Amino acid sequence: MTLFEIAILVAAIGAALIGGLFFAFSTFIIRALALRPAGEGMAAMVSINRVILRSLFMPAFFGTALLAGLIGGWTVTHWGPASWWLATGAGLYLVGSIGVTMIWNVPLNNAIDRADPAADNAALWADYRRRWSVWNHVRTLACLAAAAAFIAALA
Repeated sequence: MTLFEIAILVAAIGAALIGGLFFAFSTFIIRALALRPAGEGMAAMVSINRVILRSLFMPAFFGTALLAGLIGGWTVTHWGPASWWLATGAGLYLVGSIGVTMIWNVPLNNAIDRADPAADNAALWADYRRRWSVWNHVRTLACLAAAAAFIAALA
């Protein structure tokens, strides 16, 4: 394998890994938190959001973005047979994962983090879960589709 092919493979693995984490939130984590009283569920999500910022998730999340950006940039200047797949994978990851996270999920996370834990936050928590989950589904699908596109480019 060439260095470029290894970069594509690592980007595919990174996109799949991040997509898998988002999939877990979409399929059971948020649902499990919703079964707890609003204050408890919200506090748990705030804790998750704080811990994730200092975990290995961040280098995987942004490292995959860096690789996707480099692959996408290289592809634009060296168009070839697999370029459509590479550009699609890079675009899906950068827009569907990084972009959606920064534009939608992070502001929602910040809103529950700023909420007064002593207040009745049931309505805020319900709205958060609904809106956050919709955008998380988008991130999940974008990451998994990006991984598939990178793999298709290698095929």
